[in-house]
Amino acid sequence: MSLTAQELVAAAKQQITEIDVVTAQTRLSSLLLDVREPAEYAAGHLPGAVNIPRGLLEFKIDSHPDFQGQQQADIVVYCQTGGRSALATQVLNQLGYSGAVSMAGGFKAWTESGLSVE
Repeated sequence: MSLTAQELVAAAKQQITEIDVVTAQTRLSSLLLDVREPAEYAAGHLPGAVNIPRGLLEFKIDSHPDFQGQQQADIVVYCQTGGRSALATQVLNQLGYSGAVSMAGGFKAWTESGLSVE
């Protein structure tokens, strides 16, 4: 049985924790992971966020200095609208990053709420 991208995201969201932008704003001292593409990140991102694109996440997370030994740390994951971050959070949880949560609505919801970006 094949699934659509939307069905994959919906299934991931059943297995992860999502937080809203208000909650994410209270967690800015956590590790912030932007899983968008580098050009999207360069156009604006949450203050202090680290960019590892979704397509490279499984291969780069363990070797990135900010995430080495951080399997128990709080990690707020976001993308543009919440789909890629849901999939990324599911993978992070599978890789042992138990404190990873996805920011519902993504960068779009963050900016629409008038919150600061870099």
